[in-house]
Parts: sequence; structure tokens; C-alpha cells
Amino acid sequence: MINLQVRSETGTIEARAEHGVVWGPELASLDQSVFPMLGHLLPYADTVFNSRQVVTLLAEVPRLPPGVITAEFARELLDLGQTVLDGPHCYLWFVGD
Repeated sequence: MINLQVRSETGTIEARAEHGVVWGPELASLDQSVFPMLGHLLPYADTVFNSRQVVTLLAEVPRLPPGVITAEFARELLDLGQTVLDGPHCYLWFVGD
């Protein structure tokens, strides 16, 4: 399971998703040339996006094939991504197992 958090530059957790995303074949097989942000997630490591990267990430979400992430996780991803864009020095963390 990969969880999602917004952290400040000091590492303080500012917000977190209630739903995580399950690592499965749909997510693992994303074409990195088509989905450069989500295609680089790893199930066992944390991945951090800054505000510039979050813009690209948010553009990927509506284009995802069905079944890669749940609708609940997609909503939270979009909301938390916007939190990063709205806040100074915030980062979006995908926290792996």
C-alpha cells in the first residue's frame, strides 16, 4: 500500500489521504513515457514531488486507464496536490511500505 501525505519543508505532515493506493500490475505497468510522474512510483520507497512536479502529476490523473487507482484515491490525490500548490514550500509524498 502506498499512502499519500503533504509535508512542509521541515517534514511536518500538513495533510494526509484517508485512502492509499494498492501496488498492483496496473500501477506497476504504467508506461513511464506517458505517465512520467506516476510511472516512477515504487512500492517500497518514498517518492516526493515538489510544486512544479505536482502540476505534471495532476495532469496525469484524468488520463489514467481504469483500475489503476480508485476514484477515492484520485479525488484525494487531486485535493492534496492542490494543497501543495496553494501552500508555501510544501511537498507531496507517496509513502511506500
